[in-house]
Amino acid sequence: MTTAKDLFIIALDLGSKHSVGQGDLSLALAGAELVDLIGARAVALDGDRIVPAEQGQPADDHLLGEASAALTRQAPHERVEDWLWRRGRDLAASYQAALEESGELTREHRGRLSFGAERLELADTPSRRRALNRWEAEEPVLVALAAAVGIPGEQTEDEPAPDDEAVTTVLAVVNDAVMELEAVRQRRSIESSAFANVWRAP
Repeated sequence: MTTAKDLFIIALDLGSKHSVGQGDLSLALAGAELVDLIGARAVALDGDRIVPAEQGQPADDHLLGEASAALTRQAPHERVEDWLWRRGRDLAASYQAALEESGELTREHRGRLSFGAERLELADTPSRRRALNRWEAEEPVLVALAAAVGIPGEQTEDEPAPDDEAVTTVLAVVNDAVMELEAVRQRRSIESSAFANVWRAP
């Protein structure tokens, strides 16, 4: 299990209560992968740049292995923000496909007809229980990543924050990237409305 997989499960499990954008989730998943790579000592941060280790620990998880293979290994190394946008492209769809392939996620049809609206359902697996246990325990990194995509946890004032400076940096950049994406959405919405008003004008 990885933090990214746990985050995807939490986002899907609580999706009926909180609307989670695919773009936001993809950015946060890329951040979660980076957190796990830092934890595995496969990468370190030099300021806001990702420096791969010469001999990073191999990742057991397929998608985390892909993330490790995608790292820029030549100087100047990639900035965390650039990594989020590059690695995060359609990453939520990749995690959905991986969970469907492993049987942890199924498509349920609403109504009796086979072509009715589909709904994604999480199977009751050890992976799901582990993710929910981390969530209920208010694990700081998972809670922070979920909050970035609009899923608030039941946080308390004395809740511990991540004690790793590199992880804290990644979480801050994830928040900034999600806010930037929202700003782009709002700007496009305003531009679309303005364009539509031009056509409506007499």
